[in-house]
Amino acid sequence: MASSRSLHLLTSSLRRLRPLNGFSRPRVRRLATTAPDTSTLPLAGIRVLDMTRVLAGVRAKRRDSQFVLGTMLTGVLAVLHPDTGRPRVEVIKIEHPTRGDDTRAWGPPFAKHIRGKNTQSHGESAYFLSVNRNKKSIGLSFASEQGQEILHSLAKTSDILVENYLPDTLKKYRMDFSSINAINPRLIYASITGYGQTGPYRSRAGYDVMVEAEMGLMHITGPRDGPPVKVGVAVTDLTTGLYTSNAIMAALIARGKTGKGQHIDVALSDCQVATLSNIASSALISGEPDSGRWGTSHLPYRSFATSNGDILLGGGNDRLFGILCDKLSKPDWKTDTRFNTNSSRVANRTTLEALIEAETRSKTTEEWLSLFEGSGMPYAAVNDIQATMNHPHVLARGMVKEVEHETCGKMKLVDTPVKYSDSQPGIRSAPPVLGEHTEEILGEVLGMSDKQVRELRESGTVS
Repeated sequence: MASSRSLHLLTSSLRRLRPLNGFSRPRVRRLATTAPDTSTLPLAGIRVLDMTRVLAGVRAKRRDSQFVLGTMLTGVLAVLHPDTGRPRVEVIKIEHPTRGDDTRAWGPPFAKHIRGKNTQSHGESAYFLSVNRNKKSIGLSFASEQGQEILHSLAKTSDILVENYLPDTLKKYRMDFSSINAINPRLIYASITGYGQTGPYRSRAGYDVMVEAEMGLMHITGPRDGPPVKVGVAVTDLTTGLYTSNAIMAALIARGKTGKGQHIDVALSDCQVATLSNIASSALISGEPDSGRWGTSHLPYRSFATSNGDILLGGGNDRLFGILCDKLSKPDWKTDTRFNTNSSRVANRTTLEALIEAETRSKTTEEWLSLFEGSGMPYAAVNDIQATMNHPHVLARGMVKEVEHETCGKMKLVDTPVKYSDSQPGIRSAPPVLGEHTEEILGEVLGMSDKQVRELRESGTVS
């Protein structure tokens, strides 16, 4: 462990920081860079402290959805940040100093290390790589007073802090909202949990699949005669991350008016209830039980089997249904009293869908795509993930980008889906290896000496 003198030197260094906008900021050593100008990025100059990770001890073994969605959220924010300029470090990811972010081990698949000291390890997981681009990693334990001092100093220089611990957990580290607000009243503090900071379930850990089940989504997902089905991706995590990102943007605007940050309390459960959308509204207005896993109340509006795959057909109103009938060479269906209005189609759903599928099975997906081209009716092939990643439109829109990783070499990642007329957000740096930027953060952001960093490494506080 580091000596008391080392701790004194550390705290003295952390307190000798230059004021910036009313808060301490170190003298930063500038490094040469050939990166493009990022000054037009929407969040240029905003610093995020990313504390999204699983709790220590027993909970460190859990694949906690609160952790996943928090990581996804900061991945969204990272895309909008520059990774160069003033201040240089923008999204600072706090990781456990030895094992790192738990999602580093969530595989297969893994991208193998082809250089560096860890070429015999399993590599970096695709899961971790998907949500950690444009971030700087510091391996830091805040179980010690030294680690807490470092976190507090980083909070002083940050604009946004995102965490996903159970309520009250961070109080013992003095990293709860009240403690951080006293250090930096301008900081926006976002807490993401399964069930929120209040209510009878506040102390429960949150898992996407658990919330999907409990808050109605699985009940309305899947075939009518089958069991409830989980959505193919962690959709509750994703929507919660997006809600949180929007809330942070609004809080930044509010801070511009008031000069104050605030605490943002976001729960998976609340966000899942909100995204039930019209289904929730129907239940509230009617007061009746819902109709279960019927899908939409306008049809046909689902996928149908072809001779070699599946195709989505959307004949959701009378005009579009007429187009479908003509393309299927069944014009008589347009005047059939069982199908000539949407209400009659809903009443005879099973019969109609069986008749449609009997026709779609007669041709390949490609033949049907050609037939429906230019018809004005919604239709699409049902593609698997590899077909999606290689789809000509996906590639033309720049949704897949190749980057150079520090130890894994070249790899392809999904780029940001939003295009701006002026700004050019995107992947500017590959996801970091564990502790890749520890020295940069401690030296450039906190102004620490090489000796101090070395002592922190020897004590196990950082890696």
